[in-house]
Amino acid sequence: MSARPEPVERLVRALRRLPGVGEKTATRLAFFLLSAPETVAAELADAVGRLRREIRACEVCFDLTADSPCSICGDPERATGELCVVEEPADLASIESTGSYRGLYHVLGGAIAPLDGIGPEALHIEPLLERVKRDGVREVILATNPNPEGEATALFIAEQLRPHSVGVTRIGYGMPIGGDFEYVDTLTVRKSLENRRRFGA
Repeated sequence: MSARPEPVERLVRALRRLPGVGEKTATRLAFFLLSAPETVAAELADAVGRLRREIRACEVCFDLTADSPCSICGDPERATGELCVVEEPADLASIESTGSYRGLYHVLGGAIAPLDGIGPEALHIEPLLERVKRDGVREVILATNPNPEGEATALFIAEQLRPHSVGVTRIGYGMPIGGDFEYVDTLTVRKSLENRRRFGA
């Protein structure tokens, strides 16, 4: 039985559900919030609440945004002929942070993972195909993660794009095999984009 009061224990359990937060970090954060001015805890609670109320998926690319279409889809300076396909919004953010890509994006919302019951129909693949047909896309960059699920997803999309007159490339393998964009340094992400190769050739 824990010696901590139940409200503290409840907060520690909630914090431990966050990625990368273990027991010690969760406990330290909980006690920090207890000792901090009440405005700190109130501001944190308000920010989390507003996050869930105000953030939604962009109607075009499915990135997370407060306004739809998002600022990237609405940017007239973007190269509309290039479409970078990623699994999650965090992957898009990693690529954007390099400042080396000026095209548009498409967020799939995950990767094909049959063992987890995730098939192609669960992802935003149909809207991707519609964008390619409708918007005159010349190159689709498959920037799914270089792990078995990401590779299976890239292969499936490449097959779906085969009937269309669009170039399909795959990110270069500067990315570590089995890695996720979210945890990779900016230089590696930039090199992965620069060293992309034709896919399915």
